[in-house]
This record gives sequence, C-alpha cells and structure tokens, in this order.
Amino acid sequence: MIPLPLARIAEITSGTLSGMADPRAVVRGPVVIDSRAVEPGSLFVAFPGARVDGHDYAAQAVRAGAVAVLATRPVEAPSVIVPDAAAALARLAAAQVAALPATTVIGVTGSAGKTSTKDLLARLAARMGPTIAPVGSFNNELGHPLTVLRADMDTRFMVLELAARNIGHIRELTRIAPPRIGVVLNVGTAHLGVFGGKEAIAKAKGELVEALPRHGVAVLNADDPYVRGMAGRTDARVTFYGRGEDAAIRAEGVTLDERGRASFTLRTPSGAAPVSLQLYGGHAVENALAAAAAAYELGLPVATIAEELSEATPRSRWRMEVTERPDGVTVINDAYNANPDSMRAAFDAFAVLGQGRRRFAVIAALRELGEEGPALNRELGVMAGGAGLAGLVVAGPDAEPVLEGAHEGAARAASGPPGHPQPRIVHVPDAAAAAAELNALLRPGDAVLVKGPRAMGLERTAEQILGGSAQ
Repeated sequence: MIPLPLARIAEITSGTLSGMADPRAVVRGPVVIDSRAVEPGSLFVAFPGARVDGHDYAAQAVRAGAVAVLATRPVEAPSVIVPDAAAALARLAAAQVAALPATTVIGVTGSAGKTSTKDLLARLAARMGPTIAPVGSFNNELGHPLTVLRADMDTRFMVLELAARNIGHIRELTRIAPPRIGVVLNVGTAHLGVFGGKEAIAKAKGELVEALPRHGVAVLNADDPYVRGMAGRTDARVTFYGRGEDAAIRAEGVTLDERGRASFTLRTPSGAAPVSLQLYGGHAVENALAAAAAAYELGLPVATIAEELSEATPRSRWRMEVTERPDGVTVINDAYNANPDSMRAAFDAFAVLGQGRRRFAVIAALRELGEEGPALNRELGVMAGGAGLAGLVVAGPDAEPVLEGAHEGAARAASGPPGHPQPRIVHVPDAAAAAAELNALLRPGDAVLVKGPRAMGLERTAEQILGGSAQ
C-alpha cells in the first residue's frame, strides 16, 4: 500500500486514535484481517466473527509487527477506533485508488468464470506493467478493498473481481475502485434463488458497465443476450467478444484435444494468432476471449496475447485441477463452487478428458436456487445419470431430487443404443464418505470428477482420493 501515518488513516476513516497510538507511526502494509498474516508495518483490521473476535487478537497482532489495529471498540494495543470496520476499510481503499490516477482499474464480473478470467487477464496485464489482482476469489466487500490496498505507487493495473449477492453490491464495489474497463462474462443461474431471476442477475451484473466513464470500455460477451443488452446501459465504448462473426474479438476454428484443451485462432481487428490453451474444458475459450478482449483494449499486441494465453496454467485452486495418481487414476478437482451452468461445463469437459475410460463423479445438491432448486437439481441428476459414468456419488443433504434425476437419466440412457454403462448411484453423508466410496471402486486408468457447491467442501474428497491407491 501507499505508506500512511496513523493520523491520516484516522482522518480517512473518521476514526479516533486510541491505546497510546503514535499519530506519526507509518503503516506500510499489508492491511490484513487475519492476525496470522500480520507482517512488520501491517494494519490489522479486527472483525467480530461467528466463532472468534478479531479484537481478541489485537495485542498479538501488534507483537507480530502490526503498527496498529483498526477496531470498533478499545483494545489493548495502538488502534484507530471506527464505528464500522468494513466501511472504514472501504474508505481507506478508495483513498488509495484516488492517490493513484495513473493506475488503470479493470473490473470482471459474471455468473461463472470470474476467477479464471481474472487470473488470465492479470497475467496479460503484467506484460505491460506492475499488476495486482485478488488471490483466489477475493471479490466481496472485504476481499475487494483488501486487494486494492495492496497497490502502491508503482502499480499500473488493478484487475479486480466483483461479486454480487444482491442488487447494489457491485455498484458499491465500483465506488471503492472506479473501473476504466469493465468485463461482463455471462448471466447464469448462480444465486438464482437470492436474486429471483435472470433479469435481476443481469441488472446486478450490469452495474459494472454503468460505473464506467465515457472514456472507458465495456467488454461484453456477444454470445449472451443478457450481457449483449448491457451495451445500452453505458456511455463507454463497447467491445464485443465471442464465437460469432459479429464479435470484434473472437475464436475461430475451435477444436479440443484428447484432454479437453481448446485450440483456436484468436481474431482481432488488427490481426490473428493461434492459441493452444493448457486450461481444461471448452468453456475456457470464453474466459480466454474475455481476457484477450480487455488486454487488446489495453494495447497488448495480438501475438503477445496469444502467447500468454497458450502458456497460462490455473492460478486459483480447485478449478478444473487435473492431477494424475501414480497408478494412472486421473482426478479432476473442480470443487471450488458449482451452479447449473458450471456443472454442465464440467461434465462436458469430463466427457472428453475421460473418453475411453471408466468414469466416476462426485457431486452434491446445488444451493441458492430458490423455488427452482428442486427442478434444477433434478435436471442435474438427469444429466449426471445419463453421462455414461461407471459410478455416481451424491454427497450431503437435500440430495433426493438429484438422486431421482440420476436414476431417471440412467434409465433413459439404458433405453438408448446398446453399450451404455449403467452407473452405480449412491448417496453418502459427507466428503469423507464420498472419498471412501470412490477409493473402494477405483482401478488404474479410471477418471474422477469432483464438483459441488463450496459449502460441501468436496475439495477434501479430491485430496483424499489423490492420497489413495487403486484397489
């Protein structure tokens, strides 16, 4: 962060110095909300949580090197006392952005693919200058300002991921770090129950393009009608990306190799170049195109964009991580989170990657789908049951619609052309039981997909399978 004395931090956050805090003491960063992440020069922000209260760790944080604590009540340490820690954190981040007028802020949002696109775009922007981006999915009212506060006077680009749990959330995030380029990926079914419909989701995601200045650029997915329609919600210039010929940045001649990795020609208004992704799944093409379109607007040559996209590997955990066990079992850990759209994309990729092998999948009932939840979970089951698997493990609660759909999908497949395997369909209570079930069935050369909502913690299933061995 840009070094700031405590007196200035108190002024920005409307706080009061306490605990014998020296107003001239300088915070040089990082700003952290976990006392274990404190480094010399840090500012520790204390939040009360469901199980622990950060205020109880104030003295420990200062002993570890924190200059002071941003707190909402007096603590036994030098501190800045504020009424609302989250609001103070946002004000501090906004002040930092205002002090960096030469830094270009790029926002990325969408129902699926935000983190993967952000990772690709951060790699591309780094070819042009010092770049910061969130670690993993730091994309909410806490992660967003914490990422911004990592910037310093050398930072040229901020690539920020913006999530929305309701209308107005993205608008608030853009006030912290006003974007000059806004990338909208898609409007899908994630958090459908929270928003109540795709129209509301589109309204929320479109707050990013509404925040763009007239001299900014909206990078929109031409293949998604909800996103395409956002062009009328901004005074900024609009660039479309996609697979169709009307997209300025597009993919031509897309093919998938035997591992499900895409190759295509990246076409831009100033030329074309070949791309061979190391990322798995056909859906990675859209993420790559979105990143390419934003990088093109930054002025990066198309040959350099293609080169970087072709060399990129996953940066964030549990997103189409493909790992081989010593005995030849392939485990695809895509367990970070799930919604109906990402489930379809994962199964499409798995069909290619696991072709000619015995395939197994571990899934769980999807959440936050509102009244459509039972029907969408039944559709998930139908898809999984008819996917040609040798075995399907459904983990966790509320699994009945998924199981009913899975048996229906398996029955439909059995009535079709001969040779379609009948999957073993089982329900288990948790991630550990799912791993035990799979480890008892796997043989050398098998393939496993692990995919489910974040709350189920199915990344533990993948880790336990990877630690096992075929029977």
